[in-house]
Amino acid sequence: MPNPEQTVDNCIQMLSAIIDDGTIPRNIRRVADETRTLLQNKDKQVGLRAAEAISKIDEISNDSNMPMHARTRVWELVSNLETVPLD
Repeated sequence: MPNPEQTVDNCIQMLSAIIDDGTIPRNIRRVADETRTLLQNKDKQVGLRAAEAISKIDEISNDSNMPMHARTRVWELVSNLETVPLD
């Protein structure tokens, strides 16, 4: 089982893939970029960053314009972030 920082780093990479995917609508890529910035903020505890990221991603998770492959990535991302403890 990866440590929480590794999990967050993996999620940052997943978000980068979403951001770089031109088939995903711009508003979804913008929220993915904002989420990546939240996760990169080392001033906050890793659990808090993960919780904030989940909240941010929730904004786009039900967007009707999101392609199915992007929705699958978002669900996988949320699943990974949910494994990060809040302590």
